[in-house]
Amino acid sequence: QSQFVESGGDLVQSGGSLRLSCAAPGFTLDDHAIGWFHQAPGKEREGVSCINNRDGSTYYADSVKGRFTISRGNTKDTVYLHLNSLKPEDTGVYYCATDPFCRVLSSHWSAGYLEDWGQGTLVTVSS
Repeated sequence: QSQFVESGGDLVQSGGSLRLSCAAPGFTLDDHAIGWFHQAPGKEREGVSCINNRDGSTYYADSVKGRFTISRGNTKDTVYLHLNSLKPEDTGVYYCATDPFCRVLSSHWSAGYLEDWGQGTLVTVSS
């Protein structure tokens, strides 16, 4: 069973906003690089954002730059993904996971190298 719990997904209209939360009870997220991943219907899981634990640097997929923001909570056990200006193509299930050194976005690794996935949270953007 995965240690990650994602929440905050919902049905929103195009142009709307959401805040997704990633938690891992009993696990200190602050000690790890945490990535957010998007899986659109019928497509492979892809990285959308990541926050490094070493220097706080952040990474974004080109498709979400300027619209999504990743941040850590004040309690060291939550990572958020703020989704703004949502588009229908943002529809899908969003997952969080540890991604050492944010390899998926910083070094173009496939998200398939990660193994510990939670249930995800569904975001549906209507046009």
